[in-house]
Amino acid sequence: MGSATGRTRTSRIPRAVLALLAVAGAALPATATATATAAAATARADDGERLLFRIRDERVSESSGLAVSPTHKGIVYTHNDSGHGPQIYAIGPDGRTRATFTIGNAEARDWEGIAASTDRATGRGVLWVADIGDNMDGAWPDVSVYKVVEPRTMEDATLRAVRYRFRYADGPRNAEGVMVDPRTGRLYIVSKEFSGGVYAAPAKLRTDKVNVLRRVGSAPLMATDAAYAPDGSSFVVRTYFSASVYRSPGKLIAHVAMPPLNQAESIAYTRDGTALLTGSEGKDSPVYRVPLPAAARPAPSPSPARTSARPRAVKATSGATAGGEVFGVPMPLLWVTVALGAIGIIAFIAYRAGR
Repeated sequence: MGSATGRTRTSRIPRAVLALLAVAGAALPATATATATAAAATARADDGERLLFRIRDERVSESSGLAVSPTHKGIVYTHNDSGHGPQIYAIGPDGRTRATFTIGNAEARDWEGIAASTDRATGRGVLWVADIGDNMDGAWPDVSVYKVVEPRTMEDATLRAVRYRFRYADGPRNAEGVMVDPRTGRLYIVSKEFSGGVYAAPAKLRTDKVNVLRRVGSAPLMATDAAYAPDGSSFVVRTYFSASVYRSPGKLIAHVAMPPLNQAESIAYTRDGTALLTGSEGKDSPVYRVPLPAAARPAPSPSPARTSARPRAVKATSGATAGGEVFGVPMPLLWVTVALGAIGIIAFIAYRAGR
C-alpha cells in the first residue's frame, strides 16, 4: 500500500507543476505587454543614480521628508519623524546643516513630510510641514499642515507658521506624503495604506475651521512620500520599493527604480525637474539623485497657471490601473510575488511527495 500510494502521489506532481508553470508563463508575457505603455519603466533610463550627499547633522536621526528650496540654490530641507522637536534643517550640497529653523507655534506630533512652493505674489519661498502621521488609523480627530515663509538668509531662527487643520471626507487615514501643485497652489495629501489615495485640499484653506480632504485618485501601496514637479506637469509618489510618476491622479507616466535604502522615506524633484532626490531614515543617512526617464521630464512649455482649477475625481477600480498596476502595486512586482509563491507551492508538493 505504501509504495502504491507513493506512485500515486508522484504521478500527480508533474501535472501540478505544469499547471503552475503554465499560469506563470502565460501571465508574465502579458504583464510585459501591459507595462510597455509606461515608457519610463522599472529600470532607470541611463543608470545614472549617484549619491549626492549624506546628512552629517547628528540631530537628524529620522529624516522623514525632503524639499528643495525654491529660492536658495543648493539647499534641501528635511525634518525628523515623531519624537523630536518642531525643527526644519536646511542642508547644503555637502550634507552639512546651514541653518536650523524652529517653528515656535507648532507641535511636532508625527511630522511625516515637507513640501516647498513659491508665493507668486511675493516671490518668497513657502514651506509646508505635514503633521499627518497616524499609525493608529484614527487616533487623532484631525491632522495639521504648517505653512512657513522661507527665511531670506540661512541663519538659525525661530519662525511662526500658519496652521491648517484637516480631516478626510472618507474617514481617518495614516499618511506620509504632502505636495503642492505649483500651478494652482493646491495642497494634496497621499495616504500610506494598502489601497492608498491622493487627497485634495480645498482651493482656499481656512484657519478658523477644519478643512476637508477629498479623494481624487488612487496611490501606490504604502506610499511614504510625494512631490510635484517644479513646473506642475507631473507628480511622483514614493513607496518602499520604487517611485511612480503621474501626469494626474490615475494617469501613470512611469515607474522609476530607486536605490536600496534602509528605510525609504522621502522624495523630491530637483529644481530643474529632470531628476529625483530620495533619502532614508537613520544616522548619516544618504540622499541620492536619480535621473528621470525622458517621458517623465518636464514638458518644453509649462501649462499656463490656473488659480481656480478643481481636481477631477478619479473613480477607484479594484482591478488593473493605468500603466500596469493592481491596487497601486507595479505589475512586475506583483508577478514576481506570484512566481515566488508558485515556486513555494511546487517545493512543498515535491517535499510531500518525497516523504
